[in-house]
Amino acid sequence: MTILCVRFQLPPTREAALPELLGLLEEFTPVVEALPPDGALADLRGAERYFGREAVALASVIRVRALALHGVDCVIGAGPGPMLARMALRDARPGLTRAVPGGEEHAFLDGKPVTALPGVGTATARTLCEYGLDTLGRVATAPLSTLQRLVGARTGRELHEKAQGVDRGRVVPNGVSRSLAADRPFDRDELDPDRHRRALLSAAGDLGARLRAVDKVCRTLTLTVRYADRSATTRSRTLKEPTAHSAALTRTAYDLYEALGLQRARVRSIALRAESLTSAEYASHQLTFDPVDEKVRRIEEVADRARAKFGPRAVMPGSLAA
Repeated sequence: MTILCVRFQLPPTREAALPELLGLLEEFTPVVEALPPDGALADLRGAERYFGREAVALASVIRVRALALHGVDCVIGAGPGPMLARMALRDARPGLTRAVPGGEEHAFLDGKPVTALPGVGTATARTLCEYGLDTLGRVATAPLSTLQRLVGARTGRELHEKAQGVDRGRVVPNGVSRSLAADRPFDRDELDPDRHRRALLSAAGDLGARLRAVDKVCRTLTLTVRYADRSATTRSRTLKEPTAHSAALTRTAYDLYEALGLQRARVRSIALRAESLTSAEYASHQLTFDPVDEKVRRIEEVADRARAKFGPRAVMPGSLAA
């Protein structure tokens, strides 16, 4: 067991704390892959040798440090590969790491439904179940040629390997700077769409200012709406061009919100996340002859200088993004 899949139990108001928690994991290993909005994969092969402890023991230390330093509990799955660690996480609970030791992959997978395997969608599961292959144990013992006839050559081979516990995935470090988040919780469950839009305006303005402060642009914007019953809806959109322009971020945020089609939804919080960050130095911008757009960009430059000189409260976030 060398891979940990960690999910931090972040309340809606603390979603932006994920980079700090990823930093905690990086104190044990540099091979950390962020899984926004609240998780991460960590490869502890080097850490096991360095600290002289197994991954499960290190998971306990990580949990204690997350609680002590950040006041955040977590659930952890451990396995010999990323796929098994993710699947183990589903069976984990706070205070106890769910581990899949090497050599026990078959026992762990055998009785699970085929839908438990990452990458198996509804259509594939329906096809397999029609032929009695409703558990991973049955898929693992089925002839490879049969699976390939049912779901295709490549998918059948991957499915056969995964059902047998063969995990070819790896942890790909993507850095804590690959995303920035802005949360806007409400004092009470909010029904008013106008207040939802004002929260989006504020969050988009905040993200734009922070991106420009570190000379970054984002390629993807993700909206997460959390409701009174603790459920959530997440939608992402790739931008037409990488940007840190608050007005562009606000327009995209509005489009994502409108696409949800919410009707009297009791919203507890709204969060925006700028993802796939790259250096602004290498970003291109399509020139326009829109005087309003150029004026807003000049005002943003002035506002950014005011923030740098007088602090972040010098300009209200989102006030320039309308």
